[in-house]
Amino acid sequence: MEGAILKALGERSFDARTYATTTGFDYDQVVGTLKSLTSDGYAVMDQVNTISFELTDEGRFTLEKGSPEILLLAALNSGEMTVDEMKKNHKIAMGFAMKNKWIKIDGPIAKATTESAKDAIVDLLKLVANSDGAEDSISASDAKMLKKRNQIIQIKTVNFNCSKGLKWALQRVKLEQVLTKEMIETGSWKDMSFKPTNFRSTGTNVNGGFLHPLMLVRAEYRKILIGMGFEEMPTNKWVESSFWNFDSLFQPQQHPARDAHDTFFIKTPQFASLEAVTPGLVETVKQMHEVGGHGSRGYRYKWSLEEAKKNILRTHTTAISSQMLHRLATQPGGFKPAKYFSIDRVFRNEVVDATHLAEFHQVELLAADYNLSLGDLIGMIKTFFMSVGITDVRFKPAYNPYTEPSMEIFGYHPDLKKWTEIGNSGMFRPEMVRPLGLPEGVRVIACGLSLERPTMIKYRVKKIKELFGHKINLESTRNSQFPLFKEA
Repeated sequence: MEGAILKALGERSFDARTYATTTGFDYDQVVGTLKSLTSDGYAVMDQVNTISFELTDEGRFTLEKGSPEILLLAALNSGEMTVDEMKKNHKIAMGFAMKNKWIKIDGPIAKATTESAKDAIVDLLKLVANSDGAEDSISASDAKMLKKRNQIIQIKTVNFNCSKGLKWALQRVKLEQVLTKEMIETGSWKDMSFKPTNFRSTGTNVNGGFLHPLMLVRAEYRKILIGMGFEEMPTNKWVESSFWNFDSLFQPQQHPARDAHDTFFIKTPQFASLEAVTPGLVETVKQMHEVGGHGSRGYRYKWSLEEAKKNILRTHTTAISSQMLHRLATQPGGFKPAKYFSIDRVFRNEVVDATHLAEFHQVELLAADYNLSLGDLIGMIKTFFMSVGITDVRFKPAYNPYTEPSMEIFGYHPDLKKWTEIGNSGMFRPEMVRPLGLPEGVRVIACGLSLERPTMIKYRVKKIKELFGHKINLESTRNSQFPLFKEA
């Protein structure tokens, strides 16, 4: 096709649509080839836009039968008609006929004021039809009126007038884009043609990647926690065994949280291997559940190894906390006090609402040392929230299977005008920490918070979908409009 187009350009100028029709080539392919030739200087293209009109189905009916107002006038001249009947059957024509003063209302009866009238609409449609829809067949005001009455539609046709360019030739010479090392070494570049290159061009500015607002908050939280002396836990594993997620935390196997309505279970692989767990730990955890120990009577049920092996999407990062505490207790040199934190994704099979999602980021803090108290836990939580700018914090007694005492943490949301639960906390029970190997006298205080809810409170976000999900305005991370950037 390219050769045929170049040959035709050498003989005459032509328009692309006529050329495609006479040669049988596809019009879009002809235009594409011509644009490519134009970019290399072999052709010149001038775009020509043509406006034409075409009668609609309603317009063709009007052209054959007459306009609605003429049909109404004929109906009134053949007999009287009530106003209600006219409104029902000739509502559109009624307005035009009254505007032209062809009819009058006499009480409940509509009457014609003339026996005949010129049908201007039909006359205009004839002009359009007889000129094959030429744009100049009718005035702009008449065209606007006919389009409004759905008698015609406007069609815009794009075409190109083409002629040969300054570099026209019967065959296009391929222009090299890159001067390579091989071309220089062999001297082949001397016989080649190259595309023009602007070595002074600075190029366009390239926008780099931007962190998600939650990740920016996460980075800020991480800096605060490291500043408070906490060490980050390795939580980059979303699938956990039920043993580490529930059993090692002294959570009974018949607990409602282990039901499919609250937890996402993995189909493949369905079960985890617990062979890598320190020898004796699984049996120790089993004994604690079945008969108790360290002053506890346990749960008094038959513990199932198969249930403990079930793989799940972790419901909290405390599954890693139990592993870290076990590692802390069994490390060479014995136990040493430590403070750990994590900020990572967890999954709950919950109903989605303004403040809940089925997945969210959990912020977890824990400290292990001798003789820790509830006061230490409250102080740790308040210090953290003061650092992130949330000063209105309350605590409420609660129950958790693996902490005693336990407290729910609430923060006041200034826009929702209510206290919103932002976390849970407590002191790990002896039934949990003793099987992990921590010595007597060592206590562990911990709290689990969501990353999303404190962020919503601090930055006055009303719906979690505006912060996490497809509705977030990522443009705000580029223009610093998101509130957190004002403090960064």
